[in-house]
Amino acid sequence: MRAARGVVAVAAGAILLLSACARDAEPNLMNIRQAGDGPDEFGILPSLPLELPTDLAALPPPTPGGVNRADPTPNADAVAALGGNPGALVARGTAVPAADGALLAQAGRYGITPGIRQTLAAEDLEFRRQNDGRLLERLFNANVYFRAYRPFALDQQRELERWRAAGVRNVSAPPPPDGN
Repeated sequence: MRAARGVVAVAAGAILLLSACARDAEPNLMNIRQAGDGPDEFGILPSLPLELPTDLAALPPPTPGGVNRADPTPNADAVAALGGNPGALVARGTAVPAADGALLAQAGRYGITPGIRQTLAAEDLEFRRQNDGRLLERLFNANVYFRAYRPFALDQQRELERWRAAGVRNVSAPPPPDGN
């Protein structure tokens, strides 16, 4: 009987020890306050194999923001990998390409606000600070992302019905969740 209790105690201890190693079910990307200052896994992955030059004294000095010898065109490579045109990254001065003129005119038809990105970033930071949650959520770094932005969520089915009622067809829309 004592041996059985000992086995149960050891098993319970092992379960507790293993459960302490469990990871969060929520992805860390959704936390408003990301904990840790670990490396960016995309920033340290070289696209070409590393090589040791024969003459280390002949290496050029590092140039922040300059060309990387292992990956000379990272932005163009990323655009090409995502199916875009790397040639569109070539600076053409301040003129907008003719292909983008209609898009730019439509986007700016009600006027544009200079510095909108900085304004929105500051407003979003203030909103998240005010709606960050309760003390225990902050202490335990709980995910409050979805709760903070719930008032701004779009009801997909209601929006789809609104557009259909207006006569706009969307043949690629999925059926309602209840299957009707």
